[in-house]
Amino acid sequence: MARANSRKNNPQANMALQEHFREFKNRVIKSAVATIIGGIAGFFLYMPFIEAIKEPLDEVNRQQGRDAVLNYANVQSSFSLMVTVSLYIGLVLAAPVWLYQLWAFITPALYKKEKRYALGFICSAVPMFIIGIITAWICLPATVLALTAFNPTGTANYINAEVYISFVVKFMVSFALSFVIPVILVGLNLMGILSGRTILKAWRWVVVFVATIAAMAAPGTDVMTMFYLAAPLLLFFFIAIAICLVNDKRRARKNAKLAQGLEKEDLTRSTTPEELEQLGRIETRE
Repeated sequence: MARANSRKNNPQANMALQEHFREFKNRVIKSAVATIIGGIAGFFLYMPFIEAIKEPLDEVNRQQGRDAVLNYANVQSSFSLMVTVSLYIGLVLAAPVWLYQLWAFITPALYKKEKRYALGFICSAVPMFIIGIITAWICLPATVLALTAFNPTGTANYINAEVYISFVVKFMVSFALSFVIPVILVGLNLMGILSGRTILKAWRWVVVFVATIAAMAAPGTDVMTMFYLAAPLLLFFFIAIAICLVNDKRRARKNAKLAQGLEKEDLTRSTTPEELEQLGRIETRE
């Protein structure tokens, strides 16, 4: 016997408020379980992760002949840091699960066009986020080398492990988010919420905003880190503006044809030979 609220009997997925809360709770539980399982795997990945992010410090020691090492402040800090980092790794490993749960929760409330926009946003934002992470990973050694170069001769860097890991995570996430923002702007434009001309008018404020975010994300007064963060964001920002302006022109032409009495089906119909011939006669007369 089919369930009363199955998709076949309930194609629009209408649910009572209590059922919405129940579904939300179930999806949160599934996401939490996946994160915990990923956190267990994170325990085994913790040491390789520490070795990877410690490599820039080892490079400082090789190039500058100094002691740049991670320092654990107290007895329990190494264990607590391992638990925290493992959970972060688990959250990343479980991303496909909790992203799917989020998608499955909000999809029934979306129209077909909105689903297409949301799916396009995810398919664009995820690669851009990964590109931002890769860019940050490439820039990290140069950043660490530049920051430690200000040490006076004969001094050493005993860096608190928690502070260093927090710096690495913030550094990489800032880069990743900077690559996703242009995708958000294009998405808002496709949905008709924000026009390309509006974004273009605010370009000066955007430059100031980007520079501020880059200064906040960059440690100390490192100008190169600010440049590495601001340059790709501004590049993708102006690419997003170009896409929005092109889409605005396409939408304007479509609205102009609709204003002339054409149906939506006529907008996608190819021009017939008779219509082309008629257009040629009009141009000849002119």
